[in-house]
Amino acid sequence: MMGVASEVLSLLVRQGATVAVAESLTGGLIGAAMTGPMGASAAFRGGVIAYATDLKASVLGVPSDLLDREGAVHPGVAAAMATGVRKLSDSDYGLAVTGVAGPDPQDGKPVGTVHIALAGPGERLWHRDLRLTGDRDGIRTATCQEALSLLEGVLKAKLGEHPG
Repeated sequence: MMGVASEVLSLLVRQGATVAVAESLTGGLIGAAMTGPMGASAAFRGGVIAYATDLKASVLGVPSDLLDREGAVHPGVAAAMATGVRKLSDSDYGLAVTGVAGPDPQDGKPVGTVHIALAGPGERLWHRDLRLTGDRDGIRTATCQEALSLLEGVLKAKLGEHPG
């Protein structure tokens, strides 16, 4: 995972961009991966671990009616978390994850249901909706890898559109 995080940081630095993360089920794993490589402070602004549903609303600005209607495990919640952390941190990108790591279902969603969202410049949104298998640790690790992979793909595509 550190290899992907290093690549993401390198891409961000080359583009003069920054990122912040909003994590639920991963509980800080993405932030830890992003701050592992030397020089991370050049592109990583910080993160919010909003594990409790009410924090998603009060800190990240996820609409309460969305949370009441759909629960915390929903693609719209991930998108709102990503947008919220981007604004909160004044970052170019906001990366967010929400889902069910287990061992029990949550809000009627089965274990392994994961939603990843990336908010970027121009109010752009990218997302991945996953059905992962494995134990709690495996689901959390896979979520972190998938989130970093999403960000890496967007950054590489942007670099391809605007070669340096």
